[in-house]
Amino acid sequence: MTTGTNARVLEHPARDEIRLEGVLHALSDAVRLRIVREMAREETALSCSYFDLPVTKSTSTHHFRVLRESGVIQQIYRGTAKLNGLRRDDLDALFPGLLDSVLAAAEGQELRLAGRPDTP
Repeated sequence: MTTGTNARVLEHPARDEIRLEGVLHALSDAVRLRIVREMAREETALSCSYFDLPVTKSTSTHHFRVLRESGVIQQIYRGTAKLNGLRRDDLDALFPGLLDSVLAAAEGQELRLAGRPDTP
């Protein structure tokens, strides 16, 4: 292993650096919320190519960067793939119930927009 800067290591905020306004900003975009919902549903780290997003690759990269820099996700390289994992433990510790509330609200909205009744 070489010393010096490793371009394959991505910067992430430490748990105590994650701010509510950054998390809310990251979750306020429909594409980013879709990414987080899929990650929460799968409960495992997913490669960027897993997501079928309605945006260009460069825009997709931007969305993942916003999620990472806000502390919502963690990204690590495994070979040539960049894996994305939800930082649920950190978010739940800092903002109890926030992620579950946002995910439930997004699910309710999806049902409403699809014309299906919400079920409790």
